[in-house]
Amino acid sequence: MSHPKPRKSADIARVISRRREQVVTAQETWALVRRVLLLAVVGYLLLTQVFLITQVEGQGMFPAVKDGDLAMVYRLQGSYARNDVVAYQAEGQRYFGRIIAQGGDEVQIDTTGTLLVNGLIQTGEILFPTNTRDGESYRYVVPEGCVYVLGDYRTQTVDSRDFGAISLDDVEGKLITILRRRGL
Repeated sequence: MSHPKPRKSADIARVISRRREQVVTAQETWALVRRVLLLAVVGYLLLTQVFLITQVEGQGMFPAVKDGDLAMVYRLQGSYARNDVVAYQAEGQRYFGRIIAQGGDEVQIDTTGTLLVNGLIQTGEILFPTNTRDGESYRYVVPEGCVYVLGDYRTQTVDSRDFGAISLDDVEGKLITILRRRGL
């Protein structure tokens, strides 16, 4: 009679051990699920609230940014500087452009295509002339809380010469990187 007792206690010990393993496995599974969900929520928030990833349409910023490129825009930029390339909304569409002037600055474009901001000629790596749409000289003071944005491909773009100054509320963010998609 003494033999059945140890066998019974060994069976009980195995059952207890198996149940402990199941509990531990269930706890680890739930911990993994929680981590994956947290990572998904953080990723979603980053890609919708902090960054904007979008495909560029049009050649307005050629050659810096080309049609079909994937652009990553940082949305939480508080202030912008001249020459920042930004994504902005105008007339219900998204555009990309370079900030030329800020609130209080005076923009002048003459009939020769010379661009002046606050009386200083703006040169740089822009390959295309800056002309007004009607071919006449142009003088504009940028309102406070706005930026004046031009595309780099000045003869083939829609920008502040068409829309006027862009409100900072309509600026979606600063372009921080691009991924060339052609040939992928």
